[in-house]
Amino acid sequence: MEKEKVITLIDAFKDFKEEKNIDRPTMMGVLKDVFLTQIAKTFGSADNFDIIVNVDKGTCEIYQNFEIVEEVENPNAEMTLEQVQELTGDDDYEIGDSYSKLFPLSSFGRRGILNIRQNLQGRIMDIEKANVYKTYSEKVGELFVGEVYQTWSKEVLILDEDGNELHIPRSEQIPGEHFKKSESVRAIIKSVEMRNNTTPYITLSRTSDEFLERLFEQEVPEIADGLITVKKVVRVPGDRAKVAVESYDDRVDPIGACIGVKGSRILGIVRELRNENIDVIPWSSNPSLLIQRALSPGLVSSIDMGQSPEDKVKVYMLPDEVKKGIGRNGVNVLLAGKLIGREIEVWRELSKAEAEEEEDVLLDDFANEIDAWVIDKLKGIGCDTAKSVLAIAPDDIAKRADLDDETVEDVLRILKAEFED
Repeated sequence: MEKEKVITLIDAFKDFKEEKNIDRPTMMGVLKDVFLTQIAKTFGSADNFDIIVNVDKGTCEIYQNFEIVEEVENPNAEMTLEQVQELTGDDDYEIGDSYSKLFPLSSFGRRGILNIRQNLQGRIMDIEKANVYKTYSEKVGELFVGEVYQTWSKEVLILDEDGNELHIPRSEQIPGEHFKKSESVRAIIKSVEMRNNTTPYITLSRTSDEFLERLFEQEVPEIADGLITVKKVVRVPGDRAKVAVESYDDRVDPIGACIGVKGSRILGIVRELRNENIDVIPWSSNPSLLIQRALSPGLVSSIDMGQSPEDKVKVYMLPDEVKKGIGRNGVNVLLAGKLIGREIEVWRELSKAEAEEEEDVLLDDFANEIDAWVIDKLKGIGCDTAKSVLAIAPDDIAKRADLDDETVEDVLRILKAEFED
């Protein structure tokens, strides 16, 4: 029975060595520490024990060291000369010498061996968690390809080649996409967290700006070679994205290289992103120029950058261009703002006639100068602004509004003064 216990424990070492991705020095350290802990628990101290572990063979030898004394006070660390001679049959030992005795694993007993095995499993699991955490922490921001293992309403579970679990929460999935079991999925490694000392929670993302950037690096050789740089990526996942690129070689067209012949390169990325519209634009360190390029196909008439970086950027466009610049649901102007890191407002640029009309003033704004009953009379004939009154002849105003000439004259004087330089 004892032999069976020892074999089981040694087989466990072999399993750990063969199945766990742990380097030899770490494995030896863990085994020694586990045995020393059990020895200290059994004897009160492990100071006089030596442990020799052979991870390759799956063996472990423990030696208990005794000091040879005339009278034994601590049986766990001392022996008399007679006891040593009886055990070894050797007369060369003297008082004060040390004697090492092989300590059989079976001496731990069934419960002790069970404790060792459980502690060993716990330590190995902790090391595995730490290794997974370290490995994936160093890969944050990299592209990952895995196979769908399970789909749920709130997340998708992916397994890597070592069986580690990675998660794509619903918030990190492109709106409207669905996954099937065993389907291959590409995503970016977004974060790695330790939650309640469990297995590291690895989050993947398909909605991050970095994911689109990694896809461009994979699909466009000039980016991978460093001839073209992706300066900035902004997205509304599943709807639209803008990618600003710059070439370090005048002979290389960054836009053409990213799009490819007949769109061959960009089409693969678009399909990966569930037909997300992707605008590739030339980068510029000039914010105004970058805004003009980002608001394409809308044409910009003028730009007011404001007095400070906190001010909203006002972009003026002709009426026919406003809708193009803003884009469906305001996505185009939103992404342009993200590209420069500021909020953008699109204003309609007025024609001369519209500008003059825009400068008109409501009659209600003259309440401090014109009696309310007079304003009501003027409104009664369809005049609610200053210029609408000034456009009518004085005699007609008096007749239609039932006002005396003196009152009309005073009203016109007040209204004309509003538009005088």
